[in-house]
Amino acid sequence: MATKYLDLALTESVRRAQKHYYGHAAEIVDPPDRDPLGEAEVEFITTRDSFYLGTVSESGWPYVQHRGGSAGFLRVLSPSRLAFADFRGNRQLLSTGNLLVNDRVALFLMDYANRTRLKLFGHARVEDARTQPELVAQWSAPDIHAKVERIVFIDVVSFDWNCPKYITPRYVFDEVEEVVGPLKSRIAELEGQLRSFQHSTEMGRLSV
Repeated sequence: MATKYLDLALTESVRRAQKHYYGHAAEIVDPPDRDPLGEAEVEFITTRDSFYLGTVSESGWPYVQHRGGSAGFLRVLSPSRLAFADFRGNRQLLSTGNLLVNDRVALFLMDYANRTRLKLFGHARVEDARTQPELVAQWSAPDIHAKVERIVFIDVVSFDWNCPKYITPRYVFDEVEEVVGPLKSRIAELEGQLRSFQHSTEMGRLSV
């Protein structure tokens, strides 16, 4: 576990709750300014096809937004920086507006099949896509018929891996097809053999 994450998350009110329920509270000593992403985190992020983004409005209300795309659409630019292309959606711009007044973000990245989740704390900056034409050209997704309106950069402060408890395994179509596809092929092969056997048997009867 990256210690800076707990340093940020374990506020005094959290420690009071820990003491109330468990009789003691965790203490973090000499945390670093930030925890850079390691190889395991980079590999996990670059194989995700979705994540959840948490922001907070100026009135204090949290907002969680789902973002999805092809695997790797959340790009790792360095051990401390991520970025993704933000496409035109329902034009509410809730996350974008929240980031104008509070740049703090929390990300949840899930691997339901393997019951794994990665949490990130960071500071986000939204850039108008019109000021980043070279990135728009690189990051436009052919499978998403929408215009890139923004590029969102996230400076990672820290991260935390959660335990698998209570994560229900779920599988996307491609993961299911990877397992079921060979079975379908084998079934088709056996059905073909059965038809050939039935045909040869029927021909044998006719020739008697």
